[in-house]
Amino acid sequence: MRAAFIAAECEPWAKAGGLGDVVDALARALPRATAPAAGVTVESPVDVFLPLYRSVAVPAGAHPSIVVDVPDPLAAGGTSAVRVLSIEGDGYRLRLVDHAPAFDRDGIYGHPDDPWRFGILCRAAHEALRADAAAGERPVDLLHVHDWHTGPSLLDRAGRLARDPVIGRTAAVLTIHNLAYHGWVPRADLGQLGLSPGDGLVARNAAGIDLLWDEIERAELVNTVSPGFAAEALTPELGFGLDETLRAKGDRFLGILNGLDPVLWDPATDGVLAAPFSRADRAGKAECRADLLRRVGFDPHDPAAVLGMIGRLDPQKGFDLLAAAAPRIIDGGARIVVQANGDPAIAAVLRRLATRRPYQVAFIERFDRAMARRIYAGSDAFLMPSRFEPSGQGQMIALRYGTPPVVRWTGGLRDSVLDEIATPGRGTGFAFTDATPAALASAVEEALERFDARASGPTGWDAIVDRGMAVDFDWLTGSAPAYLAAYRRALDIRRAA
Repeated sequence: MRAAFIAAECEPWAKAGGLGDVVDALARALPRATAPAAGVTVESPVDVFLPLYRSVAVPAGAHPSIVVDVPDPLAAGGTSAVRVLSIEGDGYRLRLVDHAPAFDRDGIYGHPDDPWRFGILCRAAHEALRADAAAGERPVDLLHVHDWHTGPSLLDRAGRLARDPVIGRTAAVLTIHNLAYHGWVPRADLGQLGLSPGDGLVARNAAGIDLLWDEIERAELVNTVSPGFAAEALTPELGFGLDETLRAKGDRFLGILNGLDPVLWDPATDGVLAAPFSRADRAGKAECRADLLRRVGFDPHDPAAVLGMIGRLDPQKGFDLLAAAAPRIIDGGARIVVQANGDPAIAAVLRRLATRRPYQVAFIERFDRAMARRIYAGSDAFLMPSRFEPSGQGQMIALRYGTPPVVRWTGGLRDSVLDEIATPGRGTGFAFTDATPAALASAVEEALERFDARASGPTGWDAIVDRGMAVDFDWLTGSAPAYLAAYRRALDIRRAA
């Protein structure tokens, strides 16, 4: 089968969060994956449609491109000429949608006309795929759409392209990476999508349209990025107003845990690190630890534990819990290295802590890929106290880099970390339940008790590290085959309908 992705992000071209990592890694893995029971393989390469944002660095050289006429409700003539470039990515074909009025701006999100912008993305993808088929390429079988930004794709499939021999025949799988963002378009802005109340796609008395809700309704299959979060999303507490819609989807809503690229994330070959190391030979981790401590101004000879945390400063990620728990943690002797930016109130607390206790708290208020890798490798334990976490990648990287995570028992964290407190001698990290600073601090203290003791045997720190480094999160062995099975189900559902 031929599959095409439509997404607002794709690492390394454009990224604001985990969505970009998943789109890149999954697109690379699918053509190499097998799922014998599903009886389906994906033709190489997968097409990944992405806006050509101002920040996207197009590689030098000539790139094949086509110009397609895209329905544009804001254009004077009702259509706009949009160029679609094809670039050979790392194992997939990147299709950059080049329309300066929509995408030549600062920032990926947050513009008042985002519904129109992402509508242009989806319609340009459809027109490019129709042009491919007209030129003799295999018609696309499966549209894999991601989050609310691709909602216009399924509206088009149900509306103007319902009888189209290319787009109208496709099956759709929707992956929800973050259920908290819906893409609400109020009634007054429906024109950005070329919609109007009572047009057959929007109810006559509608106050607007929730693009994520509409996508869930129209997709043959819907998944989120871990089984744990899929279960939580069916509850009023973490369904973000869509729990009833997801429950109605029945077994056509499921969770598939995100994977991790073992080549991209490998401490044995990571050129950023001060020294390589592996599960079989972890000697280089001590050098990575000393290098990190020197870089942040800590004493590299001090044996006190170092806790790392990386991410977006946001209460969802639990940075406020860390900010409140930090005095108790550092009073216990531990040191903390945080790399993050975002919420100014949380940043101010961490900044004050770093100023008052410069030898115990380091706050790196920026996004730095290389430094993030040094934190994963050089920390003794890694913190992820998320209030909710659809999947999470930080805990997977930390495990691979020999850094046991301390996580809140939720969503994908629950699916990927085995709690040593609850299962002594079998755990790969440490977990807590209540989203409170006290619960986080207690879990850290449990972890540090084992770190400081350095006991031998299955409950000792070295054994916990070893078990964590042995966990297999490879896309090829778990997640990609599960997506192939989902694709087959979606195709069967679409054909039956």
